[in-house]
Formats: sequence, C-alpha cells, structure tokens
Amino acid sequence: MSTQVSKKGLFVTSEGQNVLFTFILVTTLFLLWGFCNGMIDVMDKHFQEELGLSKSQSAWVQFAHYLGYFLMSIPAGWLATKLGYKGGIIAGLLIVACGGFWFIPATKINEMVHTGAVSATTSFVAYLAGVCVIATGLTFLETIANPYTTVLGDNRFAATRINLAQSCNGIGWIFGPIIGSLYFYGKDAAGHSTGSQTLYIPYAAIAVGVLVLAVIFYFANVPDIKAEDDYHLDDPTGQGESRSIWSHPHFVLAVLAQFLYVAAQAGIFSFFINYMTSEIPAMPPSWQASLTGLSGSTGMIHDWLQGWFEPARGGLLTLSNKGASNLASLGFVCFLIGRFSGAGILKKFSPHKVLGLYGAMNVLLTFVVFLKLGWLSVVCVFLSFFFMSVMFPTIFALGIFGLGSRAKRASSFLVMAIMGGAILPKLMGYVADQYDMSRGFIVPMVCFIFVAYYGYNWSKFSGAESLGGAPMRTGH
Repeated sequence: MSTQVSKKGLFVTSEGQNVLFTFILVTTLFLLWGFCNGMIDVMDKHFQEELGLSKSQSAWVQFAHYLGYFLMSIPAGWLATKLGYKGGIIAGLLIVACGGFWFIPATKINEMVHTGAVSATTSFVAYLAGVCVIATGLTFLETIANPYTTVLGDNRFAATRINLAQSCNGIGWIFGPIIGSLYFYGKDAAGHSTGSQTLYIPYAAIAVGVLVLAVIFYFANVPDIKAEDDYHLDDPTGQGESRSIWSHPHFVLAVLAQFLYVAAQAGIFSFFINYMTSEIPAMPPSWQASLTGLSGSTGMIHDWLQGWFEPARGGLLTLSNKGASNLASLGFVCFLIGRFSGAGILKKFSPHKVLGLYGAMNVLLTFVVFLKLGWLSVVCVFLSFFFMSVMFPTIFALGIFGLGSRAKRASSFLVMAIMGGAILPKLMGYVADQYDMSRGFIVPMVCFIFVAYYGYNWSKFSGAESLGGAPMRTGH
C-alpha cells in the first residue's frame, strides 16, 4: 500500500499510471463549453434590441441553455455509468454538433420574419431550440469531465486538477464574448445591424470542430478510473449498499450551493452588457480619443476601438453594446487569473476554506455594486469575476468527496443544479426592470452568502478535515 501511495502524484494514479495526456485531452472539453457559455452570455442584448424584449424576457436564452442541463443531467449520469467515460464524452460531442448545425436553419427561419411568413416569436424559439440542444450535449461533457479530472491522479490534488481543467474553461469564456461581439453586434457600411444574418457562423464552426474532436476521443486512450470510496458505499459485503448519496450532508448541500452559485454567475455574466451600458458613469470624449490614439490613426485595432463608444447626453460618451461585449472578455481574464492562481492556492490551503473566503468576498463586492458607488462599483464587478473563479469546480470536488462509484451519479445531480442559471437570472432581470441594473445585484449577493456558509462548514458536513483525508467519523 505504501508503495502505491508513493507513486501517486498530480497526474499519476495509485497504480503508477501517468495520465497527463488524458488530462490534457479532457481539458479541451472545458475549453469548448466555456466558449459556448461565453457566447450565450452576450446574446441577451442582441435579442433585446432585435425583438424588443425586456431584460427578464431575454433571460429565456439562459433558461433554454440551462434547461438542457436540467433535462439531461440524470440521463447523462446514467449513460456515463453504462458507457464509461469515453462513450459518454463522444455522445455529448455528437449532440453538440447537432445543436450547432441547427443554427443554420434557425437563421433561415429568422429571415422569413422580414417577409411576414413567420413571427418574431417563432424565430426566437428556433434559436432557443438550438441553444437547448447544445446545452444537452454539454451536459454529457460536464457530467463526465468534471468528476473524471478528480480521479486522474492523487486524491489530495482533486480540487487542484479540476481547477486547472476549469482554467481552460476560463480561456473559452474569454474568447466567447469576442466572437459573439463580431457576429451578434456587427454592422454593415450603412450602420445597420447584421447580427441576425451572421449569428449562425460561430455555431456552425463549433459543430465542425466537435466532430473532429469526437474522432480524436474515439481513438484516444481514456481509461475508466474509479473514484475512491471513503464512505465504503461500494463495500462488497453490502454494508454500504443502503447508504444513499442523499444521506451525506456534504453532497446534499453541495447541490444547493452549486444551484445558487451558478444562479449568481449566470446573472452577473448575462447582464454584464446591460450593466456596462447603463450603470457606469458617462465619459468625456477625450477618453475615446486617448484609447484610439494608442492604437494609431489607422489600422484594424483603431477601427475596432472606434466602435466601443456611442454618444450620450451633454456631449459625453457611454459604452456601446459592442464595447461592453468586448469588455466582458476583460472580466473573463480576471476569471481566468482566478482559476490559475486558485489551482496553486488549493494545493497549499484547504479547498473548503478557500471557497468560504471567496464566497464572503463576493458577498461584499456585490453589495458595493448594489450601492451604486460609481467607478468603485464597476471595479467590484470585475473583481467578482476573480472570486467566482474557483467556486464551481471546488464545490464539485467537495460534493463528490468519498462517494466511490456513486460519484458519477452524484455528478449528474451537481450538473442538474446548473438549472439555477435558468431561474434566478429572470429574478435578477425582474429586479433590474423594476429598479435598475445595480439593484439587481442583490440577487447574486444572497446566493454567495450560502456558498460562503457551505465552504466554511464543509468539514462539519463531511466529517473530513480536507479532501485528502478520510472521514473523521466512523460508520458514516
């Protein structure tokens, strides 16, 4: 036993197998769904303007996205158990491809709105269908890839590995808004929006890319590694058979914490453009001149920055939709920095304590945004991205701790909890419609309070001091 343990490392299993390549391959899936989520997060404003929707109505985009997660998380967990990691991943990729290609006919349906053949509502529903199908495929990938990273090496570094993998998710989230701004908010020479005609292009490209990725996974070595059974749920004598995953408070409360975290994240990400275009202080024209001057009087960068601003009252400037969409990438850079730095921090400090601290910091930050303190509140929005960074993967690792082969089933419920991103952003949008976007941040603030509570009390719920140790209570 001691020989096996000594062989274990960040990417080395208890049998001494080096699975670094497998880990790298799996992280491409995190990049994929981060990119898809990044585009979703800047889509709301497009439909608000194209179809005249309110903020709460445009949140149907998030509802459709997370509905796919809710509907397929349990089937995905079941199929992951039956098909293994490789089979489940390939199934998920094929579903994503179907959803991506659907955006081509959805665009054709949208073109029929101008002829009166179909209503704008029908066009909106067609796009939502594509969003939902892609989310269905991503459900398979998240249900499998998240717990899989936790078993690709020493259990002590489970939270570190899942945060490293989620860093690629952060990279995808950086480029998603940039691509979204190009294809959702593009304009022709006359200044007319071209978003409705070009929205399908990035999704069709995703469909082709995931088909190639599916072929790579088919021929790759993806070993089916079993999670450690700290609670003896897989005891062959049957002693652990009657112990449901729902009898473990650390898992049950992780599902609720994940629901509330994703709700907060989806709300902040979804209404980022609305916040930046309506709540930040107006800027003097000299700001635009300074920015464009830095890029030179000619060139692509200069033209790109020119579209960031639009006139406001009194000769001042505000951020345009395109500028705010591109600025969202800066938020995701903060998110990515938090992921990478968090992976290192989690190697030195207990993951549940880090989660508690980051949750408490976001309670403070969202409260400052709520108070409408000018540029200080704007800075706090970006800082909230940083402190949200480690929450999803860390809650995931803490929730499936010690559940053995039942970790796959437990993972499906943790993925189902993503449904929080479909429900509470509508509440945040409603508050913003009634008051303003800053006041809407009271909704994520409440969510972060529970996340902090779960993190600080995880040891009590699990009976373990850390992810690397067995439960302190016997017979649990």
